[in-house]
Amino acid sequence: MTKQLRTGRRRAVRPVRAGLAVLATAALVAACTGADDNGDENDAQDTEDGQAAADEDEAGGETPSGDQWCSDVSIAAFPGGGQGTPFTNNVHNGYMAAEADLGPDVTYFFSEWSEEQMVAQFREAMALEPDGMAVMGHPGDAAMGPLIDEAYENDIQVTVVNVELPESQEQYAADGTGYVGAPNYDAGKRLAEEAVNRSGAESGEQAFVWGLLAQEGRGQRTQGIVDGFEEAGLEVVYQEIDQATNSDAPAGTPTFTGAMAANPDISIVVTDHGDLTATAQTYMEAAGLQPDDVYFAGFDLNPASVDALDSGYLDLLIDQQPFLQGYLPILQICLTQVYGFSGLFIDTAGAFIDVDNVDAIRGLVEQEIR
Repeated sequence: MTKQLRTGRRRAVRPVRAGLAVLATAALVAACTGADDNGDENDAQDTEDGQAAADEDEAGGETPSGDQWCSDVSIAAFPGGGQGTPFTNNVHNGYMAAEADLGPDVTYFFSEWSEEQMVAQFREAMALEPDGMAVMGHPGDAAMGPLIDEAYENDIQVTVVNVELPESQEQYAADGTGYVGAPNYDAGKRLAEEAVNRSGAESGEQAFVWGLLAQEGRGQRTQGIVDGFEEAGLEVVYQEIDQATNSDAPAGTPTFTGAMAANPDISIVVTDHGDLTATAQTYMEAAGLQPDDVYFAGFDLNPASVDALDSGYLDLLIDQQPFLQGYLPILQICLTQVYGFSGLFIDTAGAFIDVDNVDAIRGLVEQEIR
């Protein structure tokens, strides 16, 4: 069955032919780089001629271009955790940068990393009748799928951030449902493997994994960590992150100290949460541990995690570039609403960061861009 491409309610999207494709590309370049006021007059004439040819060839609305070409689009965006907290700040900064660059009207919903709150806020956002929504996938397909179906029934585009919703992404890809973030299982397994290689851990040693296995979608990253350690022959000591710690990482300090006291042979710690990774030094000091007593790894750059790298309490993290997880979903919705593009799958898990390479991006981390 052929799926009919949906277009935004606010703009008519012309059939994509060669002339329009050229114009769309020119508009995107202009939006990213700005117009050159001193450009060649012949180039300007060529652009005018191309516009005229496209207008003759196609009937319909005009193709937007220039700054804030997405200004007629409304979006509901979910940064994930609590306002002002690590990782969430970077996603929010990406959202706001795209809002400033492209011009849509964006409403933000902060969810304290609560699956229940994300579901409730999805309904609140849908009631605003936006053109598009950029949502976290943490509740999983079972919870989010029916809501996304309802959104599309009401002509609201949905794109996914940070945690995949594979069924919805497949079903609505042609309508603009994309994904921006890391493939979670692979990212978790890569981090475990890298931690084993760098630490020199041997088969039979213990690794403490503090994660979110109970969450349907988000738990895939924790599962990747567990599998990576077990395949290397390590014994995994697992602790689920409770909601209090999920919302406020320092609240988990007694949990960490208790786990380390009960399992003194732990040689590697992985916190599967950016906020918890940023709290590494607090956890280690509270447990009476020195920087070299265990190898500590986790996720996501922020000023606190860089301080922990500098102090030696944190050894390794994987950077999933959360700023892009804000900027690119806004761009995705704009591309679909204005030009009719389908959903894009973008892997943002870029690199491993440690004390030896963090200086290259230190300034951007302080600005909460990286």
